[in-house]
Amino acid sequence: MKPTARQMENDGRAAKTAGRTLLVCGVLSSLLYVAFDVLASRRYDGYSMADQNYSELLATGAPTRSFMLLASVAYNLLMAAFAAGVWRSASPKRTARVTGALMVGYAVLSMITPLFFQMDMRGAEATPRGSLHGPMTAVMSLFILLSMGFGAFLQGRGFRLYSFATIVSLIVFGGLTSMQVPRLAAGQPTPWMGLTERINIYATMIWFGALAVALLRSEKMPAAVDGRAA
Repeated sequence: MKPTARQMENDGRAAKTAGRTLLVCGVLSSLLYVAFDVLASRRYDGYSMADQNYSELLATGAPTRSFMLLASVAYNLLMAAFAAGVWRSASPKRTARVTGALMVGYAVLSMITPLFFQMDMRGAEATPRGSLHGPMTAVMSLFILLSMGFGAFLQGRGFRLYSFATIVSLIVFGGLTSMQVPRLAAGQPTPWMGLTERINIYATMIWFGALAVALLRSEKMPAAVDGRAA
């Protein structure tokens, strides 16, 4: 039976609500990531957010590993949901789908890396699994940069410039962080490593949150126009 106009209208509203819910997951994922980073840092006696990197909270034998794994699962499920929202909501469609697919790739790697390729604790003997943490993180970072590169074109010129500036900052502070890796591997102090890495991490979280907000605003605009026209 052919659907009535009311049924089609209700289906359209349900689809729009579902799409907006997926986009809200982008904001929630970023807030969750930052909140658990701060909470775990406080639960780890002697840990320094300024001098120690994020992955040490998830390292083999770290007292915060179980807590952070739960946070990682929640974060990456929200990120995957957000990626689905980007895939279905934005225009141009091809760019939106590429961005969404790259974000799913990032979410998958972000889940696999701490689960199976967690870093070894500072000063501990290196293991084959721990030795792969760096390369896995590098690939994950590439997916983030590509997501930003394509996602920059989902909004106007201002968002595009902001996205490119964020990409530059990630490269700069990622380079500064990587310069400390040999000292970390040797179990030596790494002053300001946590700070430079967290500038990267939080800039990434802010970008994902900003994309979610921008897409939510874009979805509201047609409805507002229709309302005025009525």
